[in-house]
Amino acid sequence: MILSTTPQIEGRPIREYKGVVTGEIIIGANVLKDFMAGLTDFFGGRSSSYEKVLIEAKDSSMQEMIQRAQALGANAIVGIDIDYETIGANSSMLMVATSGTAVVI
Repeated sequence: MILSTTPQIEGRPIREYKGVVTGEIIIGANVLKDFMAGLTDFFGGRSSSYEKVLIEAKDSSMQEMIQRAQALGANAIVGIDIDYETIGANSSMLMVATSGTAVVI
């Protein structure tokens, strides 16, 4: 599966548009990660625990979108957009939504 944030892939003309595909994931960060992130916020630096959660959520959302494109018979997704939002009480949940156009190239 070829993935691109651009509307087309250079040198590979789009032969067929299959439709918009999406992937959504909502993931929570546990209390230990919240505590460690609080220390990082206080002392400064990067929060590797939250970064791992963010990467996991993005990867899962992308995989869901790819599966939906494959089910449509696509071999590429163009125009990919990735959105991140915090939701829930105290913004304790992370939502990652991906979308793009499934195509055959």
